[in-house]
Amino acid sequence: MTEPTPEPDEGVQPTSHKPGDHPDRVTASENTETRAVMTAQYELAEKGETENGDVDAGIQALWRQFSCAPEQRLRDRLVLHYAPLVKYVAGRVGTGLPTHVDVGDLVQSGIFGLVDAIEKFDPERGLRFETYAMQRIRGAILDDLRSQDWVPRVVRSRAREAERALERLGARLHRTPTDAELATELGITANDLRDLYGQLRLTSVVALEDLVAAGKDSGSLVDTLPDDDAVDPVAVLVDQDNRRQLAEAIAQLNERDRVVVSLYYFENLTLAEIGKVLGVTESRVSQLHTRAVLRLRAKLVEQATV
Repeated sequence: MTEPTPEPDEGVQPTSHKPGDHPDRVTASENTETRAVMTAQYELAEKGETENGDVDAGIQALWRQFSCAPEQRLRDRLVLHYAPLVKYVAGRVGTGLPTHVDVGDLVQSGIFGLVDAIEKFDPERGLRFETYAMQRIRGAILDDLRSQDWVPRVVRSRAREAERALERLGARLHRTPTDAELATELGITANDLRDLYGQLRLTSVVALEDLVAAGKDSGSLVDTLPDDDAVDPVAVLVDQDNRRQLAEAIAQLNERDRVVVSLYYFENLTLAEIGKVLGVTESRVSQLHTRAVLRLRAKLVEQATV
């Protein structure tokens, strides 16, 4: 005589089965485990939403306390909460800066901007603090960068205009433009162009090795050599190619510019000594040197992009 099949527990939904399985074989313990897993997952999700809601409510309460009594301990708690904003903005600003600029210095400057934003923010206006703070942080970083630059912003702007004009004329004329052509392109007189060369001396503090590596992703040639006594065939080929490009760029300069470059970089003469050789003043030699460096830089960048 067969035993009766046990009925499933009342109120328990049977789990899915493979084809051929009998639904009556699901035990009460399996159903209990399924219900326990579903309950735990629901509780975890509900807990996460609750924690996020608690954090937002806590920050809002902290803002209300700080608005009523702007104490330093409350401000410090807000700074710690919004500190990731500073790192994010510093990373964005530092993307286009030279490699010698440390992101840590940008973060330090951005902290001052964050503190200033917290002290001046009014929560009652209904604006998002993150949007307001990012502008203040970015402004503080840029102000600090400008304060560390020894070159005035106007001179920096005129240097970029001169470089772009040289690139346009070079592409249009397929040769090195003259001073008269460059002055016409910039819309200034020849005397103004000479004055501009004198001002651009401040922005032309570069090493010859930097000119050789212009437009390339690699660093200086010295940094690529792990051992002074070792001979790297790849480095030798790269050096030969760089020298070839530099020689071609120098060959396209006019005679006086070539003499200035050769005497200054290869003969190690001072500007005063070069002036005696050419029969001009030291100030004029400085202008010629600045002009030659700008033309070499534009030509090397043009060769690198071909």
